[in-house]
Amino acid sequence: MTRPDNKPALVPVILSGGSGTRLWPVSRRAHPKPFMKLVDGESLAEKTFRRALAVADGGAVLTVTSRDYYFYTRDLYEDLAGDDHDHPFLLEPVGRNTAPAIALAAHFLADRLGPDALMLVLPADHLIQEEAAFQAAVSEAAGLAERGYLVTFAIHPTHPETGYGYIRKGPRIADSGGHEVAAFVEKPDLETAASYVRSGDYGWNSGMFCFGAGVFLEALAAHAPEISKAARDCWEGMDRARRPIEVPLELFSACPADSIDYAVMEKADNCAVVGGAFDWSDIGSWKAISELYESDEAGNRIQGKAVLVETRNCFIQGDRRLVAAVGVSDLVIVDTGDAVLVADRDRAQDVKEVVNQLSELKDQAADFHQTVFRPWGSYCILEDAEDCKVKRLVVKPGQVLSLQMHHRRAEHWTVIQGVAKVRIDDEEFLLRPNESTYIPVETRHRLENPGSEDVHLIEVQTGDYFGEDDIVRYEDIYGRVQ
Repeated sequence: MTRPDNKPALVPVILSGGSGTRLWPVSRRAHPKPFMKLVDGESLAEKTFRRALAVADGGAVLTVTSRDYYFYTRDLYEDLAGDDHDHPFLLEPVGRNTAPAIALAAHFLADRLGPDALMLVLPADHLIQEEAAFQAAVSEAAGLAERGYLVTFAIHPTHPETGYGYIRKGPRIADSGGHEVAAFVEKPDLETAASYVRSGDYGWNSGMFCFGAGVFLEALAAHAPEISKAARDCWEGMDRARRPIEVPLELFSACPADSIDYAVMEKADNCAVVGGAFDWSDIGSWKAISELYESDEAGNRIQGKAVLVETRNCFIQGDRRLVAAVGVSDLVIVDTGDAVLVADRDRAQDVKEVVNQLSELKDQAADFHQTVFRPWGSYCILEDAEDCKVKRLVVKPGQVLSLQMHHRRAEHWTVIQGVAKVRIDDEEFLLRPNESTYIPVETRHRLENPGSEDVHLIEVQTGDYFGEDDIVRYEDIYGRVQ
């Protein structure tokens, strides 16, 4: 794949992973920050994909993500761009930070397009609204990447931010708008950050990159040989004919986990930086989310239904329920229906500690919402008690739940819309609206939607344990059988 001017193609590589714990309770492991809907109703993942399509020379976008997020991401892409282009995926079995993920993407592009292929690395959870300025910066970076540079993007700082790392610019590179990288700087204190802003020599480290696939692999081999070898072993051990391509668990687990900054960029001597003269945010806290909304005269920013009495400088986001605030100020209040967050605006970065405690308690609120997306559709938890659990399932046309069994719960299914095909042990039959069936404990069963409309059904679970780990899968069209 080449551009019309016979130069190497530029392929966006989207990195989509992580749990976004600082944005709990909306961002959770099973539905993390890239999939959060913003004020305009579009998610960060959708915005990143649109942005990538606009700069992709050949129309294709490569995404590195996990199987947990693959089906939902694929459906988002098809909704936005249809299925005219083949947008490939690499699926990681576990997270190993950005350097191994980018290495796998580089092997993919070098194999498909040659080592001269240019890759534009974009995290899936960044917000950029000035598209023309972004595209101009990408064009500048691509020109430097063609010359053999490892290019990163530094955002012009609008204020002394202590939550970002910084990049110090070195000498300007001839015949370009870029600079050599003088230094990568860790997150500073407030006084140091203010001095960086005043100097004009520093920019926020955006975590976006552009370089040739071969150039990056050479730099990785020189500066992080263990990661380089592990990534190469993974690539050679994959079934590269599959779609999507799945990274082998055993090989990838042996790969050291490290960021591209530490593994390569801070060590290489061919790094360049392009200034980003566009608005940018990594949406790393509820304070950042609140700034996307217009405020009222008292400084309050609201999404959903709220009643405020003598309340100032608060951000309130409600799902279905009314939120009332009386005599408070400088708070973040987020209600998702199954969880409520109340935090001081200046402590919004500490929300991740809530998730840490929930994880220690093995509370599912750390990972799952009331509505959970699955490859076949979704389910919404209507009741979760000690003696029963009630869900509303939506199964999309042509989709099939796994053939499975439970050791500790029985299930009752009642169809309320559509026609479901049910298998219980070796018996198969159809369930129509207002019809139901019973699945005893330790009985193999499966549900399928053979029709052209969604199937809606109510599932009532009874027993002494209702965790998602009480699922034994025998067959699954989505590859979830180990």
